[in-house]
Amino acid sequence: MSALCGQALVGDIGGTNARLALCNLEDGTLSTPIIYSALENDSLESCILKFRQETHSDFTAACIAIACPITGDYVKMTNNPWEFSQQQLKNAVGLDQLIVINDFTAMSMSVPCLDKKNLVKIGGGEPDPQAPIAVYGAGTGLGVAHLVHIGNQWVSLPGEGGHVDLAPANMAEDLILIAMRARIGHVSAERVLSGPGLVNLYEAIAMRNERLRPDMTPADVTSQALASPPEPDCLEALETFCRLMGRFGGNLALTMGTFGGVYIAGGVVPRFIDFFKQSKFRDAFEDKGRFKSYMQRIPTYVITDTKAGLRGAGATLRQALGAIL
Repeated sequence: MSALCGQALVGDIGGTNARLALCNLEDGTLSTPIIYSALENDSLESCILKFRQETHSDFTAACIAIACPITGDYVKMTNNPWEFSQQQLKNAVGLDQLIVINDFTAMSMSVPCLDKKNLVKIGGGEPDPQAPIAVYGAGTGLGVAHLVHIGNQWVSLPGEGGHVDLAPANMAEDLILIAMRARIGHVSAERVLSGPGLVNLYEAIAMRNERLRPDMTPADVTSQALASPPEPDCLEALETFCRLMGRFGGNLALTMGTFGGVYIAGGVVPRFIDFFKQSKFRDAFEDKGRFKSYMQRIPTYVITDTKAGLRGAGATLRQALGAIL
């Protein structure tokens, strides 16, 4: 690995909060993140300046991961009021280098750096270290990225895969799709595989059973599904969520031949990890007809590292500066 020294700024910016930390460029270790509210701060620039003042830190390079598409110099966040020019931000906070990436680019780039203790394996064989990797995750939305190893570098392939069409595989799932299509029109995978999607599943199931309760939240659906005894519609919604996560992950694996592994990120699944491990997730992942034996070889993991996005931003920057991950 190229000799690097000093520290850099890394950030993970979502719809509600900005998490900023310092990354040790030599080994990729992170400081304790500081969280800034997007509602209480008028810009990312002001948060970075506050962070520099509060930590008394000196950095001239940064990598910021943001939950929106990055298509040019100007960045306008989807679920956050912030917008900015990358060049203007770089100048305003005195940086020599600024890299702005999609949040799932960062999440995918974290995979080569994750400690095994922060991974929960759910089935499959051993990963091929040279094969492609898929990363997806349910949070406010559904993020997707792939990662490939080319030469001595990792290259992330980001996209908006969460917005592909929902693909039901049985009559019960067909009925959910029909009910949701009647209400919202186009039904993407994100409409069910996200926090809000979990509520959408519950509502479709409860309406079918004529016992819909209004104003349910994702936390309500999860807690009532896991209660003893469980609320039946919430339980069916959570079971359906796990199956659909498996089908979607299996589609990603088929598309890229991801024998390097399929990794689930995001804040939703770790909240009910024991239920998820016992669910039909892995059965649905492997349920690809003639390709079942192919799918059985591909390992699946849940990422439980809460700093994974920051770790991936640090990995992206360190690799750009010459490090071999």
